[in-house]
Amino acid sequence: METKELLAKVRKIEIKTRGLSTNLLSGEYQSAFKGRGMAFSEVREYELGDEIRTIDWNVTARFNHPFVKVFNEERELSVMLLIDVSASGNFGTVNQLKQELATELCAVLAFSAIQNNDKVGVIFFSDKIEKFIPPKKGRSHILMIIRELLAFKPVHKGTDVSQALSYLTSVIRKRCTAFVISDFISGPFEAALKIANKKHDVVALKLYDRHEEEFPDLGLIPVEDSESGQLYWINTSDKSVRNSYKAEAKRRSEEAGSQFRRSGVDFTSIGTHEPYVKPLISLFKKRGIRR
Repeated sequence: METKELLAKVRKIEIKTRGLSTNLLSGEYQSAFKGRGMAFSEVREYELGDEIRTIDWNVTARFNHPFVKVFNEERELSVMLLIDVSASGNFGTVNQLKQELATELCAVLAFSAIQNNDKVGVIFFSDKIEKFIPPKKGRSHILMIIRELLAFKPVHKGTDVSQALSYLTSVIRKRCTAFVISDFISGPFEAALKIANKKHDVVALKLYDRHEEEFPDLGLIPVEDSESGQLYWINTSDKSVRNSYKAEAKRRSEEAGSQFRRSGVDFTSIGTHEPYVKPLISLFKKRGIRR
């Protein structure tokens, strides 16, 4: 992709996603992803109803009168975006490719984060860790991330969600909010997910294309596995073949959902055929109510 074309695409994504993050998602994001830590603010005189454990005994002894410590919630967060850049992302039969959807989701989450003074970092992964961008603030940093997403060419084609989560756990020391954006067509990842979610606040955004879940009747067609490169000829006119394909897709989707639930991870599914704002707002509101 030429530089001029790349910059034009970056600008187009910025205009669309920045507007969405400002007008639609800012309030929901802030209520759903509040700071986890408590920062010391000041001391004040004890009042009836204050918890005894908040008493500052040193100040109390100095003034011979009880004083308590006052804490404010630390608003600033680090947000990590774990982006699946494997070959299966280059699939989409309706409005856009899964990789294009992932880029827009990454942008809208990043702009929502910096509006709340949060740092944003990125891990690109396939079946290997492809690239790590440490968390930073600012619009220029977000635009750099979007440029990287649009122009990045992964070395590997497969998908290993478990390895990406293990890398997150090892490289990010302080607790963060981590969005994993993937189709989750991967080997088992539950063990790594549980560990990551104990240390961080992990949220899963599962991307899919509806024709990954159900074949239309198109007769005998060639289908290539984008990650292995293997070519298959499938008779989509055979109803039993279509039913088997649908059943396997359902099993795979349910297994991913089960791994999320058993790990205590919030998640939503977003299709290439639909606007992503509604499922994001629904997810954020659910978290906000629970908080």
